[in-house]
Amino acid sequence: MLSVAANVKSLESRAPRSEPRRRRVMIVAGEASGDLHGAELVREILARDPDCEIFGIAGERMSTAGVRAIYSTDEIAGMGLTELAGTIRRTLGALSRLRTILRDEKPDLLILIDFPDFNMQLAKSAKRAGVPVLYYIAPQVWAWRRGRIPKLIARADRIAVVLPFEAELYRAAGERVAFVGHPLLDGIAPRPREETLARYGFASDSRLLAILPGSRRKEIRYLLEPMVAAARILARDHGLIPCLALAPTLTAADLEREGRIDLGSMRIIENDTYSIVAASEASLVASGTATLETALLKCPMVIAYKVSSLTWAAARLLVKGVSFAGMPNILAGREIVPELIQNQVTVPNLVSAAERVMSEPARGKIIAALGDLRTQLGTPGAASRVAEMALEMMG
Repeated sequence: MLSVAANVKSLESRAPRSEPRRRRVMIVAGEASGDLHGAELVREILARDPDCEIFGIAGERMSTAGVRAIYSTDEIAGMGLTELAGTIRRTLGALSRLRTILRDEKPDLLILIDFPDFNMQLAKSAKRAGVPVLYYIAPQVWAWRRGRIPKLIARADRIAVVLPFEAELYRAAGERVAFVGHPLLDGIAPRPREETLARYGFASDSRLLAILPGSRRKEIRYLLEPMVAAARILARDHGLIPCLALAPTLTAADLEREGRIDLGSMRIIENDTYSIVAASEASLVASGTATLETALLKCPMVIAYKVSSLTWAAARLLVKGVSFAGMPNILAGREIVPELIQNQVTVPNLVSAAERVMSEPARGKIIAALGDLRTQLGTPGAASRVAEMALEMMG
């Protein structure tokens, strides 16, 4: 006759085993660069935990990587005070819905990628709901509103920074902050120059000029026309072939509509920006992530920044402690490539600045300085490090 203990053991062996609970992660990226880096992070998380459910605000890349997009980054992305006006209702609606999910469903982790005005509010709500927060690519508080530093430290359980000097800014967070290296180090892999020229039917001795007018429609409105006009002059006077690298968030129709310009025979390159930039003599680049990408490709550039008058007036009041707009110059602590800001963004100024960066010995010095920047950005593997951090936080 079986003992009671034996009966219990027998019943336990026949009882169905419960499946491990599926991890759930809310993730938010509000613009093209965040979507790019978020996609790499999502792939790394799912490689380690294929059953993990990841949802939130995502662009095309993050959706392809496996995120269930409740909202698209295109629905909420904005650039400045007046530029946000067209998306403010959708943005507030998205914020309200995500707050409700945090409160009612309590996902295992909230991952925030840059996009500070939105994400700082969401982090506050997550803290109240008891949902741990991982902030990846922290807001650029060294330029905008340093008063955010204590708030971010209070609201984020872990902070993964991608610029070498940022860890010091968050030193009050102690071990909760980590410099993980810059994610661009993993993604920049252009084709050889000869292969790029052949692919687009250019002669082997062709000299290209890359045009990167931005990933947002408002950037196109302010920068495309002067950049294209300058490129045509440079093509005429220096035998360059202008190539407009189209951001994945835009279409050729967007360029003509927002830029209010006939592009005519201008070569538009899609899904191959890195190769075109790497093959170019110089580039005209909208201030933003593209300037760092261009720097890592060692292409001499002219940086342009222009927004509405209202946004610019506010920026002059809010930006403190930095002397430059472009990340290459900020990292170097000096102007290694020219910057044109607001009313300086004119066709003659763009032409003159491009001629300077293409002339020796300036060109050689710029390429050497851009090469030095790469060593400051850590080592490849940022997304892998942050994925490990995320899984550790979820237990």
